[in-house]
Amino acid sequence: MSSWRQSTLADRHRALGSTLADWNGMATAWTYSTDLADEHEAIRTRAGLMDVSGLKKVHLVGPHAEALLNYATTRNVSKLYPGKSVYACMLNEAGKFIDDCVIYRNGPNAFMVVHGSGQGHEILTRGAVGRNVAVLFDDDLHDLSLQGPLAVEYLSKHVPGIRDLPYFHHMQTRLFGCPVTISRTGYTGERGYELFCKGVDAPLIWDTIVEEGKAMGIMPCSFTALDWLRVESYLLFYPYDNSDMYPMEGEAIGDSLWELGLDFTVSPGKTEFRGAAEHFRLQGRERFKIYGVELDTKEIAQGGDAIWDGDTKVGFVTCAMYSRLTGRGMAIARMDPAYAVPGRALELRGATLRCAATTHTLPFDDPEKLKRTAKG
Repeated sequence: MSSWRQSTLADRHRALGSTLADWNGMATAWTYSTDLADEHEAIRTRAGLMDVSGLKKVHLVGPHAEALLNYATTRNVSKLYPGKSVYACMLNEAGKFIDDCVIYRNGPNAFMVVHGSGQGHEILTRGAVGRNVAVLFDDDLHDLSLQGPLAVEYLSKHVPGIRDLPYFHHMQTRLFGCPVTISRTGYTGERGYELFCKGVDAPLIWDTIVEEGKAMGIMPCSFTALDWLRVESYLLFYPYDNSDMYPMEGEAIGDSLWELGLDFTVSPGKTEFRGAAEHFRLQGRERFKIYGVELDTKEIAQGGDAIWDGDTKVGFVTCAMYSRLTGRGMAIARMDPAYAVPGRALELRGATLRCAATTHTLPFDDPEKLKRTAKG
């Protein structure tokens, strides 16, 4: 393992049965000794605690921070106020997706960008050259994600006003005596919170939530549990749903936002950002569409398993899961645009699995997003 970033919770993960494997330069708990179905059920019905510190945290401070983010991302960050955040994408000059992120505004000239394994940090660093803005990669800041319907019930015992924190807003406070930023965001489709804390404080916060949360059915959950949750909730994971992982024959790597269904991340009326001209030119030229497929099996399909209409291959799975709670097999797929409509009867043919498949709109779970945006 070539990880160069370290979570202060590594010993906790090993104690839970993880051998730790690299993600984004950090030793990450991909699995524990617990059953993934139990972890999935905990987050959907109670709450689960995850260490997602492998996400990269980048601070931008200075009078040109806003202008840099307005050029580098698809969102109009000028509309953000301190305490508000937004999900955004980054494109290359060819108008193709290279990263996604959450942008947090902390002050008039202060932002934090949290992104995964794409080129976000590099793009921001290069864009800062010659501008009055400092870009700081913060590898001490840890990110603990408490997700599920009981997350707010637990935190309300310790954080005054947490019930009033709206979706995609954040607050600075203290938790168990430690300074934290609590953000009402996550990657599960549930009502949840990300707890940003100093590395030295992460073990205390983790241990306290795990111990106190037992009585409520809250449990530690591994990184792979997010795959099951994101399939149901239509949350893409770079590069695992992208042509970086599944190159298209004869074409350069890269997917448009129209193909990925992420065109909503372009703020209304915004036309000036990196790759904008190509982005708008590519509308209506989709080579595939990200779409859902319901699978008639309890087995879990594998990435790359093909979807057929008779003798014609019309798509393939990028990520799949089976829900013990709903009795459904589900998958995110890259589909021929003509088949990205609900109710098409198809067949999945994988290396070890063959079953009936039916196209389905995304997300499978909570399409109105009522859970994650709930009030009170």
